Formats: sequence, structure tokens, C-alpha cells
Amino acid sequence: MIIIDTRWRGKPRQRPASATMAGKKRKTSQVLQEKHGINGNGATQKAGHRTGKHNKVDAGQDSSVDSWYIVLALAIAVTISYVHGSHIAYMFESDKHFSHMSTLEREMSFRTEMGLYYSYFKTMTEAPTFLAGLSMLVYDNVTEFPLTINTLKRFNLYPELTLGAAYRVFDGVMGALGIPTQQCWQVNRGADLAPVPSCEGMGDLAYFYTNCVFFLNGLLMGLFFLYGAYLSGSLVGGGVATAAFFYNHGEATRVQWTPPLRESFAYPFLVLQMALVTWTLRSHRAGVHHLLAIAAATTCFVLPWQFAQFALMTQTLSVFAVYALRFASACKVKVVLRGQLLGFSIAFVLLFGNEMLLTSFFLPVLLTVMAIVAMEPVLERALARPLVWLVQAAVLLTGTLGIKTLAGRLLAITDDAHIGNIFRSKFSDYKDFHTMLYTCAREFDFLELETGIVLCKTLLIPTVAVVLLAIAVHLVKDVHSHCKGTEAVADGDDEDEDAGVVRSRVSAAVLYNVVQLCAFALMAVMVMRLKLFLTPQLCLVASLIASRDLLAAVAGPRARHYAVVAALVAVMSFAGVENLRAQWAIRGEFANYPLEEMLEWIKTRTPPPAVFAGAMPTMAAVKLSTGRAIVNHPHYEDAGLRARTRLVYSLYSRRPVADVSRALRSLRVDFAVLEDSWCTRRTKPGCSMPEIWDLEDAEHRGKPPVCSLLRTNPEPHFKTAFKNRVYTVLHVLHV
Repeated sequence: MIIIDTRWRGKPRQRPASATMAGKKRKTSQVLQEKHGINGNGATQKAGHRTGKHNKVDAGQDSSVDSWYIVLALAIAVTISYVHGSHIAYMFESDKHFSHMSTLEREMSFRTEMGLYYSYFKTMTEAPTFLAGLSMLVYDNVTEFPLTINTLKRFNLYPELTLGAAYRVFDGVMGALGIPTQQCWQVNRGADLAPVPSCEGMGDLAYFYTNCVFFLNGLLMGLFFLYGAYLSGSLVGGGVATAAFFYNHGEATRVQWTPPLRESFAYPFLVLQMALVTWTLRSHRAGVHHLLAIAAATTCFVLPWQFAQFALMTQTLSVFAVYALRFASACKVKVVLRGQLLGFSIAFVLLFGNEMLLTSFFLPVLLTVMAIVAMEPVLERALARPLVWLVQAAVLLTGTLGIKTLAGRLLAITDDAHIGNIFRSKFSDYKDFHTMLYTCAREFDFLELETGIVLCKTLLIPTVAVVLLAIAVHLVKDVHSHCKGTEAVADGDDEDEDAGVVRSRVSAAVLYNVVQLCAFALMAVMVMRLKLFLTPQLCLVASLIASRDLLAAVAGPRARHYAVVAALVAVMSFAGVENLRAQWAIRGEFANYPLEEMLEWIKTRTPPPAVFAGAMPTMAAVKLSTGRAIVNHPHYEDAGLRARTRLVYSLYSRRPVADVSRALRSLRVDFAVLEDSWCTRRTKPGCSMPEIWDLEDAEHRGKPPVCSLLRTNPEPHFKTAFKNRVYTVLHVLHV
């Protein structure tokens, strides 16, 4: 687009009286463009030739340059993807010595809910056919015996379903071609332990599973580079985002330690989805292709992870904030919202109508925001801007709470009630059994100060602070221009999607990412585990340090600007490389002989129909490695499962032994696994299991815990079936 000084024009064409305001807006928009060189999307204009001939030549040259620019960007992204995939695979191997572990040891290394998820991948690969495996997931009576549940619906197991199908195809093709897919040997473990067989290669189930996770998260890093480059308008910005991610790797992801977690599959699609929203907000005209792209990414994000609804809620609110401030048009916002709704609806169907999706806060927020945007013509004509904001806020609050409450009562769903109680406990003295199981865990505590110190040492937070300061300065200038009567708005052309939208160097795409950063920061401060959203978003916003639109006036010529950015990255490297070296220096070797001994005993000495109960992490291992039925597991989001787990955990209460036995028999449990550590450990004051039970069983305070009594004298209600220094397996007697 060519900037034309209005002083060189002839006499302007006469307009009808009804177009006076539109003409005024057009004039002020031209004034801002002349003064700052800003185009319709908030980007700085480049000077160009004014003749058609020169424009034609320049267009051809620009097309050639753009092609090489895209090829270079993709080449860098592919390289970064390979480096990051290798990086996390190396750290995973160094931490566990995974290549020299037996199949059982590899399964045991997938602790807590990781083992539960991996067990379904194992089910899919060991089933006679793919359809038989799918049926075993949809009609599962092993995970919550004697209930039959749809695990594909409850646990978001589409990653395991997909990888299971992929492994079956891979194994079949390689077998037909006669190509070996794994190499096996005997590993001498020493310390009087029997040697174990160990296999390495894509033919091994655990290797195939983890390598697929590392491949996906390698691609994430390439996408991250492209996202940063697009957001900042420079490959240098993409480099800054990537370097910041690597330098703060331990604060940005934990895929290298916990591959099977849902975030390992879901988060790459969230980054893709946010990039598509950024693309939509920056586009001159949003269309169906934007909507479908956002819908596809939203579906892929929601399917693997129940927590996706909370991240999407913050995104909807962030886009709404950009719209309310008049930085994005209603047309573009509608495309984003409809894309979210379509993707969410597809995921809802594929998850067999998971009711928690309907009762989450995301859907009420989305529907309310869509209603507010639809009300724009009425609000804009009837009210002044401050009153518009007041009405929008009131409708957002009442609409969200109203729809959420109505949906919860109509569907009678209380599965997410514990989430509200967790936040309630953070700001009051409220405590209950289920809440304490969460808040006593370190990852659900408030964000540690140490995290902020680490991010400051690598200059990530200071860099973002500079970017936010530059954005604030531009916004203040825009407000000042508005007060002087040169309001920066679109020219009012009916064919322009951005009619009535603020013109600024701070584009809607940039502002969205900044608001999204604020939302993620709030989430991370509340729950430390959620810093996996905050740190990467900090890295993306840091890429704007290379944005010419935001910092050209301060940084000067392009060469000097990028030299300063290069110096910044060099200074980042001092602390960043030390962080990487600390991760590379980790050397470990997984071993858990007490658990291995118990699992081997269960496989060989108990009947296949036996039913087990115990601590949630241990039950995941029992199901995965022995195939025995369990009554509780680590997926604690279901209200019914929380009630069952509470009955099982009465093993660690101070109640009468007869009551505990009666509770286990009501669940048809044959064997109960007792762990000494659960009886005595205390992560912080008030967090031992007997202390947690004291909250609800005040009448039993001061009595010895059941777990300590059962270790020494389990009869007459129980009988010791197996015992080592960590685990005691009690046979539940039906007396």
C-alpha cells in the first residue's frame, strides 16, 4: 500500500451529509498514517515508488524475496525441531538410562497417571485387532471394577488410540518387509539382582510411544520459532523466542521427564491454535479458511486434555478484551469465536458427549462473548464508550455464571466442584479431604519466587518488561492523539472489516498475545504447575524485542536494532547455557525393586480376576504391569472416583478397622496394598494422610492410624499376603 500525502491531491470529492462522520474518521486515519507511517493493520509502511511501472517491478522483486524468506524460515524451523526433539530425548535417556531397562522397569518409570495413560496404549497394541482394542477402551471394566466405563470419553485417550493404531501399522509393515525393529540383550543389574532382558528400537512399545512424543514436541519448537518470527515480523524475533525457550527449558516444559502426560500431546496444538488466532487478527480480511484452521487446531487441543477448556477460556477472554478496546473488529472476532465453537463441538462429539465439557467455564464464556459481539450495533449506537464497557462487563459476568449454573443443575454434574474448592482454599481457611490431596502437592501450590529469579537471570522477564513498556508508550500516545481530536480509527468504509477499529503501532495480534500473557501469568501464580503456559508465552512476547513496528523509533536503523538484540541474546546466554548444562549433567538410573518385587508377586501368585485397591499412583502400576482389576486410579477429576478413593484411603484414617474393612468389601476388593510412606510421610504441616483425615473425623483424633495397626496385626479383618520393606498386600477377609 502506498502512502499519499493529502496535500498533493486535488479538491476532494463532495460527500453526502450522512457521510460526514465517516469522512472525519477517514481524515484522521490519513493524518496518523502520514505522521507515523502506519498501515491498516497497525504495521509500519515502507516508502515505495508512486508509478505503476515501478510498483510492478517492486512487486515481482518482493515476491522473489518473500519466497526465499519463507524457505529460509522453514529450513530454520526444521533444524530447530530436530535439535529440540534430540535434546529432550537425550535428557530423558540420561535421567533414567531408559535404553538399559527391562519392559517392567520402563512401565514402572511411568508413575501415577502416566502409567494409567500408557496402559491403554498397551491395550491397543496387544489386542487381537484394532477394533477389539477400541472396544476394550470404550467398554472397560478393569479400571473402576465392577463398573464398566468409557475410558476414551473419561480420560481423553485419543493420543493412545492414535499411537496404538500407528504402532500396529508400523509393526505390520516392518514385519511384512522383514525389517528388524528392535535389538535385545541381557542387562546385568548387579546388587544380587537377576539380569533382565532389555530391547531398544521402535519395535519396543515404550520406545515407540516416547519417541512419538519427542517427535511431536520437536515439531513444537519449530512452530514456536515460526510463531515468534510472524509475531515480531522478523526471523530475529523467532530466534529470540527460541533461545529464550531453550535457556529456560526447565521452567517451560517437563516433557523430557514425563512424556505420557496429557500436556505433552495437547500443548503443541495450543501453540498452533494461538498462532492461528494471531494470524486471523492480523489478516486484512478473515474468512472461512481462518475459521476452519482454528476449529481443527481447537479440536486437536481439546481431545487429549481435559484442562484444555481452561486455557481456551482465557483465550476467549483475551480476544474479547482486544475487541472491547476496539483493536479488533467484530468480523474477525466472530471468526475466532466460531472457530472455537466448531472445534469444541467436534471434540464434544468425538469424546462421546463428555458432560464436563458442557459444565466447564469455557462454553458459558464463549456463548456470552458471542452474544455481546452480536449486540455491537445496538450498544454502539445507544451508549457512550464507558457505558458500553460497563454493559459488556455486566453481561459477561451474569451470562457466564447463569449459563454455568443452569448447565450444572440440568445435567446434575459435580465433577468440577473440586476446582472451585481448590481456589477457595487458597484465599481462605477452607479445607476438605479432596482439596487437601491437591493443595498438599507441591505442583498445586502458588508459584515459587525461585521461578521468577530464574527467569530474571536469563533476562526473559526484563526483556518482556521492555516490550510491555514500549507497547504502553504507544498506547499512551494513541490516547493522547484521541484527546487532541485526532482519534485513530478506521475510515468507516462498509467494505472494510476494520471499520471503527483503533489504528496503532500496537496491532490486535500483538495486543492479544500480551493479554494472553497476563491471563497465563495469573493462572501460573495461582497454580505452579501451570507455569508451562506462562514461560513459553513470555518467550513469545520477548520476540517482540525485534519488532521494528514497536521499537524502530528507539532502536534506530535496522542494523543497529538487530545488533542490540544479538547482544541481548548473548547476555542471556550466560545464565541460559548454565541452565542447559545443569540439565545435561543429570545422570540417573531408574530402579524400584520393592515395587518390582510386589508386581511380580501379583502376576504370579494372585488369580487374574483378583481386584486391588490402594494408593492411586500404585494402582496405575498394578493395572499397567499385571492387568489386574483396580477400583481407584490417579485420574481424580471424576466425582464418583473421588468418592471411591476416599473409601480406599480410609486405610490411612484413624477409624475402627472394622469400618475400613466394610468400606473395602463394599467395593468388592480382594487385596489392599498398604504403603508405609503414605502412613508416615508429611510434605508440609497438616499434610500427612492421618492429619488430612482428622479434618473430617474429629471424633477419632488421637487414635493410632489404621495403617500402623494393620502392619503389625491385620487380623481378623485382613490377612497379610505379601510384605517387603515398602509394601504390604493385605487379603480382605469377608468375615
